[in-house]
Amino acid sequence: MSIKLGPNRYGKAENRVVRVTKTGGVHEIRDLNVGVALSGDMDEVHLTGDNATVLPTDTQKNTVFAFAKEHGITSPEAFGLLLARHFVDSQPPIRHARVSLEEYAWERIVVGPGDKQYSFVRSGQETRTARVHYDGENAWVVSGLTGLVVLNSTGSEFHGYIKDKYTTLREAYDRVLATEVNAQWRFASEPGDWDKAYREVRGALLEAFADTYSYSLQQTLYAMGDRVLGAVPEVCEVRLSLPNKHHFAVDLSGFGLDNDNEVFFAADRPYGLIEGTVLAEDAPVPGPAWE
Repeated sequence: MSIKLGPNRYGKAENRVVRVTKTGGVHEIRDLNVGVALSGDMDEVHLTGDNATVLPTDTQKNTVFAFAKEHGITSPEAFGLLLARHFVDSQPPIRHARVSLEEYAWERIVVGPGDKQYSFVRSGQETRTARVHYDGENAWVVSGLTGLVVLNSTGSEFHGYIKDKYTTLREAYDRVLATEVNAQWRFASEPGDWDKAYREVRGALLEAFADTYSYSLQQTLYAMGDRVLGAVPEVCEVRLSLPNKHHFAVDLSGFGLDNDNEVFFAADRPYGLIEGTVLAEDAPVPGPAWE
């Protein structure tokens, strides 16, 4: 039997770096979790243990912190591109770099006018994500978010579906629609401002969710992806994963009470999981963007 080494990569995972930018009494915080994965001429280290082409993962960690100081962190995407290009362009054995990033948001606490602005509270909404690939010539960027929980208390129906002998679900003509938006979007070209693009995509997702009278979560998913592509021209593909956070109206008739869709049981599991991709017809081939 012939045996060979397959695809491989190595790196330093979960480097937590917090960068504070100080402008007098006004501070700004970028709080990232950075993962680095490198690949290239790595046959000998696997086959014989020769480390001549290995950039230690400890060095990768140190580079993350040094770059936070030397270059600052203007956005997860820009910081990821800086790191990916550095690792590939500075080390000939390294052919490809993947940098994965999560950003944890902080909101400023301002008690009164004129206060020194260096107090923050952790924002409890979504986690911003980014993934950057670079191979020495081309760069691919996928941005995203996870854990953005949204709910419409009406404006949603679900009926006309397949029914068989195992079907017990009643058709709904007025229901709560709730989900946790987990989205990723691929760029065909780099926007001028990564933070602005993130805000615009996030806004488009929320607006589409609120604006769509929904007959299915699939319909809402498509509307959200379509709205993003129309709002941010640099984005060419959106992937969405939407768990259906079921809310079931509680039967209160045993207590002599009516329930006109006012009291619900929020079920955490099992749940429907709706996933889909919305992309421009002329979207370029993604390359390794989604890896």
